Amino acid sequence: MSTTIKDAVVTSTSDREVHIERDFDAPLDRVWDAYSRIEQLSRWWGRGHVLDVERWEFRKGGHWRFVEREGDEAYGFEGRFREITPKERIVQSFEWDGMPAHISIDTTTFTDLGNGRTRVTTDGIFHTAEECAGMLASGMEGGLNESYRALDALLAENR
Repeated sequence: MSTTIKDAVVTSTSDREVHIERDFDAPLDRVWDAYSRIEQLSRWWGRGHVLDVERWEFRKGGHWRFVEREGDEAYGFEGRFREITPKERIVQSFEWDGMPAHISIDTTTFTDLGNGRTRVTTDGIFHTAEECAGMLASGMEGGLNESYRALDALLAENR
């Protein structure tokens, strides 16, 4: 496979919603495992930095909390799972410590594109337009793409 990987496409679909789309050069099973198995998720989710997994309950109603460490800086994130449909979708809340109590509900879907490729789409909805704008202005897109590049590296192992 000689596909060129591009950054995620991040768009505002309304003043309270964000749509994120990214294709990966790996089959659906591998991408799903990278999202659902903490030993894999912890290697890419924090942009490849050290990720302290304080809590991981991958089930409906389960709670997760991560702290990403970069030098002397620490960035905390957490949420709860609303729905998990294996190899199809994950619906969860998302909160960044940098914007406490400003929670989005993110629906991530996984689409098998054939030929060993998978599309991951995330639609996030915020309570207010200000919260959505704040998250977009926080550097979220850059951090997300750094994490996705770390995921590309993980998915390329043992191909």
